Amino acid sequence: MLPVKAHVEQGRLRLDEPTTLPEGQIVELVTIDELLATGRDCLDDEEREVLHAALDEAEADIDAGRVVSEAEVWATLRAIK
Repeated sequence: MLPVKAHVEQGRLRLDEPTTLPEGQIVELVTIDELLATGRDCLDDEEREVLHAALDEAEADIDAGRVVSEAEVWATLRAIK
């Protein structure tokens, strides 16, 4: 699930957008400042698994020499405009 935004209204958290969570669902709320201070992230287990697979694939590409320079990346991005 993607994070949702909320704001404090009279001491209560009020979501800024609808949610598909079921009625009565308990959620854990953590401020962005706390996440940054503790080094935590908002990934669930499936998202973290996908991230680690992508990092493993990137490491294999580096080991195999399948890389381009930063200058090539920027040149490609500028050419897209």
